[in-house]
Amino acid sequence: MNILVTGGGGFLGSAVCRQLAALGHEVTAFQRRPATHLADLGIRSIEDDIGNAKAVRSAAQNIDAIVHTAGKAGIWGDPADFRRVNVEGTENVIRACRDLGIEYLVHTSSPSVVHAGGDIEDGDESLPLATEFSAPYPETKAEAEKRVLAADGPELKTVALRPHLIWGPGDPHILPRLAAKARGGRLALPAPHKVIDTIFVENAAQAHVDALLELLASARCAGRAYFVTNHEPLPQGEIISRLLAALGIEVKIRPVPAGVAMTAGAIAESAWKLLNLKSEPPVTRFSVEQLATAHWFNPAAAERDFGYAPRISIEEGLEILAEHGL
Repeated sequence: MNILVTGGGGFLGSAVCRQLAALGHEVTAFQRRPATHLADLGIRSIEDDIGNAKAVRSAAQNIDAIVHTAGKAGIWGDPADFRRVNVEGTENVIRACRDLGIEYLVHTSSPSVVHAGGDIEDGDESLPLATEFSAPYPETKAEAEKRVLAADGPELKTVALRPHLIWGPGDPHILPRLAAKARGGRLALPAPHKVIDTIFVENAAQAHVDALLELLASARCAGRAYFVTNHEPLPQGEIISRLLAALGIEVKIRPVPAGVAMTAGAIAESAWKLLNLKSEPPVTRFSVEQLATAHWFNPAAAERDFGYAPRISIEEGLEILAEHGL
């Protein structure tokens, strides 16, 4: 098959491209920046903007399926930027599928779309989308997911995956932020005892491949969203310490009251807006919500409907991370 991977040069997208190419598919990566690391694998690369509808449509010519991993992530930023990439960019992908007769679409969503501020323990796909959000990222990802699932039908089969806290070599988001905050050997966390799920990047990519193959076959997953994790929930203080240790950083976790952290986040956000600062605040309400609550998920639906099971354990992933680094 000819498969287009949006965000194909990125962290998750590159892993998806590699796995699809290894299965013998013709893969095209679409992203804003050069992806020379994919050229040796015979993967064609197109540099453009997911917010450019004409560019997306052009890239989708002669394509049989799209894996849409492109998105704007982060805990802070201009809401308009998040909407242009996450909502309008996704709409461009859906429109290209419809206009060009592309029958299969796998979309990367986020578990944050169901996070309403409290603990999620053994959560499953019956959880409703949140109605209020403390940051533009989860809000725009929720809107994008709704549009993808609403587009499902006889002519276009769609599925949305919610990989939780992706990590591994090449991670541009979670691990660099943790490493920066752990300088000095200490790291303050609102609730290090709270249990969370994570997922190694190759497993996250495998889930996307599995879901696509199911759409091509019985399509039991069509029109639905799924949580995908490493099936190994751990206290966040433990997994953070182990991730940092794999990078050669020993850290002592210092618990701080969640209320104090949330107040600090609100103050930081207000100060950054008042001063019109372009940098990211050291703490935000969204980051505190994520760090002060449990969020781990029941893996049964993804396993039942498209056969996803992680192939690389957290321990194995940590060994790979220690070998390759960031």
